[in-house]
Amino acid sequence: TKFSTISFVIKSKSSFKRMSQPKSYRILMGTATPNPLNIGLFGGGTVGGGFYEIIEKTNKDFLHGIGSNSVISKICVRDVKKPRDFEIMPHTTLVSDYKDILEDETINCVVELMGGVTDAKDVVFEAIKRKKHVVTANKALLARFLPEIQQLLKENPGVEFGYEAAVCGGIPIINALQNDYFGDNITKICGIMNGTTNFMLSKMESEGAAYEDVLKEAQDLGYAEADPTADVEGHDVQAKIALLTKLAFGATVPVSSVPCQGISKLTSIDFEFAKMMKSTIKLLGTAILSPDKQKLSVFVSPVIVPLSSLIAGTRGASNIILINSKNLDTSSYSGPGAGRFPTANSVVSDVVRLSKGYSTPPFPFDRDWELEKDFTGSFYLRITCRDELGIIKRVGGLAEENGVSIHAIHQNPIEDFENVDFVVTTEECHLSQVDKLCDSISKETWSKNRPLCLSLL
Repeated sequence: TKFSTISFVIKSKSSFKRMSQPKSYRILMGTATPNPLNIGLFGGGTVGGGFYEIIEKTNKDFLHGIGSNSVISKICVRDVKKPRDFEIMPHTTLVSDYKDILEDETINCVVELMGGVTDAKDVVFEAIKRKKHVVTANKALLARFLPEIQQLLKENPGVEFGYEAAVCGGIPIINALQNDYFGDNITKICGIMNGTTNFMLSKMESEGAAYEDVLKEAQDLGYAEADPTADVEGHDVQAKIALLTKLAFGATVPVSSVPCQGISKLTSIDFEFAKMMKSTIKLLGTAILSPDKQKLSVFVSPVIVPLSSLIAGTRGASNIILINSKNLDTSSYSGPGAGRFPTANSVVSDVVRLSKGYSTPPFPFDRDWELEKDFTGSFYLRITCRDELGIIKRVGGLAEENGVSIHAIHQNPIEDFENVDFVVTTEECHLSQVDKLCDSISKETWSKNRPLCLSLL
């Protein structure tokens, strides 16, 4: 590959005092054919505003200097009279009719930041059909209509499709999976993919706070919606792990088929037991190959994570992805998973690659896998019971009946004999065996409810 260089001169008053010659930096550039973009932006909200500011104001000169020529000529919003929290340049027109962008033949790139899976679907599909490049941050749209989007792109060769911002906000995980693992074999991808739930779990761990209290705080701070179901029940992560599974393994996994357990059943006592185990609890999306590399398991669940893991140290609203592969062993990607400028930065990265003519297949390969929901692992069972003689012995007997070997038992001193919590951790076994064990325990007269079952990392 041939490369050219562009030199930048950085000047400041202080630099001239310190040195007689200004310092020159060289940026290595590929010789890809530039593709000037005339952009129609759908959505002028938080991320849309951040994207506009970077492209048209804060980084405009730098982007032009590296050969990325893009202009946002129209923004489609619901109310053109609504005040915006960003300055709109004279060359940009606010419109409220989708057709003003989609039917404008001078616009060759659509950036969709409106969200949802109804109007956004119509916009993205129509843009592709009209041979306009598309950049989107809409993970729900991608996960739900992935086969249809792939088919549309095949029918419209030459249309580029970028979605770096769809998973983990500002972390460049999409581009890494699209380009950096062709010589490798990925065996597992897992991580924290939702900042709201990670903020909540971090609070529960550090302050011993109740789930209800940290949820209210997250809502008050704007991390959680008034209806937090998509976050706390894991549905947001469902869509994201489905997309990462497509990139890592080539598998198209319907979102509805991904087993999903949220965090709403966790209590502060679970963090006490996790601390006993020198661990914490994180909500993870996971895609992992079976030991014989013939089956693929994809799921979302709270997981007991050792404090020695990089995942355990990721707190607040941050995200992290770990990739296990043959050549690289474990690679980690961490950073802000949401927010105005982190997410907008990923959108800008897609636009820059497009404008510089760097073509990356959005979904590099397809492969059929047998999906295995009955995966193998070690598990944590929190059992709540009324105290009586012989309970531990009975749990051991039920575990034996279901083919489950107990690894350890954890219990605090009893304070309320009517509500006793203790934890059983298992040796490696199938999820189905643990499910049957939980069913068996729930039928015992001393059991207060079905045990909470979590995976161990």
